Amino acid sequence: MDESRCRERNIAVEKKYYLGLDSSTQGTKLVLLSFAEKRPCYVDAVNYDKDLPEFDTHNGVIRNLGEGVSESDPRMWIQAIHILFGRLKNAGYPLKDIRVISVSGQQHGLVSLDTQGNLTRKRSKLWNDVSTYPECEEIITAVGGKEKVIEEVFNTMKPGYTASKILNFKKNNPEGYQRTSTFFLVHNYVNWFLTGGGTIGARMMEPGDTSGMALWNPVTGKWSDKICRAISHDLMEKLPELQPADQCIGRISQELAERYGFARDCRIDAGSGDNMYGAVGTGNVKEGIVTISLGTSGTAYTVFKKPFVDEEGEIASFCDSLGNYLPLLCTSNLANGYNHILQQQNIGHEEFAAIVHSTPPGNGGRLLLPWFGGERTPDLPQGTPVFFGFGLDDFTIEIISRAVLEGHIMNLYEGYLRLPLQAETIHLTGGLSRSSVWRQTIADIFDCTVIPVQGEGAALGAAIHAAYVDHKDTIGDVAEFVNQFIEFDEPNRTRPIPENVRRYDQFKKIYLALSPRVRGVATPGDPFRERMHFIS
Repeated sequence: MDESRCRERNIAVEKKYYLGLDSSTQGTKLVLLSFAEKRPCYVDAVNYDKDLPEFDTHNGVIRNLGEGVSESDPRMWIQAIHILFGRLKNAGYPLKDIRVISVSGQQHGLVSLDTQGNLTRKRSKLWNDVSTYPECEEIITAVGGKEKVIEEVFNTMKPGYTASKILNFKKNNPEGYQRTSTFFLVHNYVNWFLTGGGTIGARMMEPGDTSGMALWNPVTGKWSDKICRAISHDLMEKLPELQPADQCIGRISQELAERYGFARDCRIDAGSGDNMYGAVGTGNVKEGIVTISLGTSGTAYTVFKKPFVDEEGEIASFCDSLGNYLPLLCTSNLANGYNHILQQQNIGHEEFAAIVHSTPPGNGGRLLLPWFGGERTPDLPQGTPVFFGFGLDDFTIEIISRAVLEGHIMNLYEGYLRLPLQAETIHLTGGLSRSSVWRQTIADIFDCTVIPVQGEGAALGAAIHAAYVDHKDTIGDVAEFVNQFIEFDEPNRTRPIPENVRRYDQFKKIYLALSPRVRGVATPGDPFRERMHFIS
């Protein structure tokens, strides 16, 4: 009898599956997690440019919208999910045994719906849209200055955040704004679709993603009346209710259940932003760990039990998806400079690494401030790149390549210095974490061991979070629960090289003197003197 019960119990465990979706800038990823095997059993992805050409995107963004404008059609994200669900069904996986679905979404993107669920603005402004800089200035002035904005929401008013996107919409399409009943972020919109859309889909938010809107205070847990009113007197009426991130918001729609074979009791997790789930997917759920994500943007974040507020607002004050806080820095420039070099020179990743190895760490005192097309950290929406220490004969592929590599990493490092911690280990995620030259340079500049995390980052984090929500009442140690699903790439664990660390300690003095000076910030350092010390 006992043996029979054990077999029944084992069978029940084996049939537990959890699905994570990550609706990102360039594509949507899907991870199906087997609870019994403690690992993903199916991974798939849709690339918008390639798989959905009818939306005419480049890197997931609609083409030719003008300088600083970055927008996508939200219907593209839904179509991508239909493709992924169809492939999962055709692959023969048991969709009926998926207990919970969780959605990760690119942060800050604005989606607007009327009462019937129609889009009141056909395109969504994305996180990397910097065209709303004037609206940021309007809001800051109306609230009483940058310091007052930080007092209200513990964040600055950046074009990447959602608040200025709403004001831009109201100014340019007042009729559409008036028809809007709900403003969503990307993952909220996907959740609404999964739970039925139209008038029945769940219209909810959760603290993680919401804390990046520059409308909501992550410490008090309240909307800022001052900032909302600076945008419109009725804005609060259009903002959904919040509920905790560790709860489900409803069940999958009957239409999706019938079309793809989900069980009708399959639940939809509250979901969160891609950075919140990137933390979960890299095992960054307790204090002392730093995750660096190397993708379209560069992000670095850690978990604190108590909120951290940067007096200059350069470090975002976010909530995570497990009841903690997630101070985060984001550079909007990361893979773009690198990818441009590869395309321009028609070279691959290994060739780039070989080219970089032909130059010394520190590049002979030549450096690049990589503010291509504006920058988020530091806050330079109108920023442009700056080359320093270059002679007329120095613009070679070897020197430029190292300058791009070191410039992007130094830009991240400068922001990281604002965090009150010294990491012992950095968890790496994103496509460039597979590059040995990126790993080693990060280890040397940060003077810290780095280790890549296997898997699909935010999508894996979403799937793990779905499992967490289903088991939270019986979980003891959250980190122990999460880490059973994480696989580290131990062969590529990378430690700093002492000689390189010494060279970069001198190189940092040049960069950290130059960057503030270019931005008009007084600094005791002299980049010219520091460069002479470096090369002498």
